[in-house]
Amino acid sequence: MEHNHQVLVRLREMIADGELKPGERITEIPTAEKLGVSRLPVRMALQILEQEGLVERLPKRGYTARKITSADFLNALEVRGALEGLAARQAAELGMPSESIALLEQGLAELDMVFERDVFGIEEVEIYQKFNVLFHDAVIDASQNPVIRMALAKIESLPFSSIQSLVIDRREMPREKKRLLYAHLQHHAILRALCSRQSTRAEALMREHAQSPVLFTDLLNRFENRPESLHIVQESD
Repeated sequence: MEHNHQVLVRLREMIADGELKPGERITEIPTAEKLGVSRLPVRMALQILEQEGLVERLPKRGYTARKITSADFLNALEVRGALEGLAARQAAELGMPSESIALLEQGLAELDMVFERDVFGIEEVEIYQKFNVLFHDAVIDASQNPVIRMALAKIESLPFSSIQSLVIDRREMPREKKRLLYAHLQHHAILRALCSRQSTRAEALMREHAQSPVLFTDLLNRFENRPESLHIVQESD
């Protein structure tokens, strides 16, 4: 099962970063050989990707990658904002577990120091992304609402809407640092609202945070054209 998941994640990445181009034919045997796996996990992954809308089945045999547009991202981000906002509100109403608060406070403090570094590169982005996944998972867990997690799983396939992956432009690392610092400060504000059990404020902040990539629409537009400078930082399950 874990092996099948790894194949699915890898194919998602190949579509997202343009390695599998829109309109390009994807068949089981060449793909399996390229990934060094048998045909079965590739077949299962392609069936899931078809359900997610990332590939389309061809009339005779095989699949083709579907072009992902900025509109796809914006729609998915709006849905993610609503779902994660609901999770934050319910987490605030129930009260965040003390162990979760301690873990998130420690992570935020460590990231404060990361953002003070003179050099900010891929290593620092990976540190941020690891905590980012932890933060969002903690809020969703604290909501005690499994339906939210199931609903979020439906939009996890798009890089800008998936909390598991982060798209950055390696040519613009100073700007990317500012973008991630903005999100980091939002994490601070969200946690304060959760700790004080301000449910309405927590929901509003989380909605804004989930949709923050909309503030960087030029990055969304550049992603649509797949320049080589764009890089996806993927946090494994």
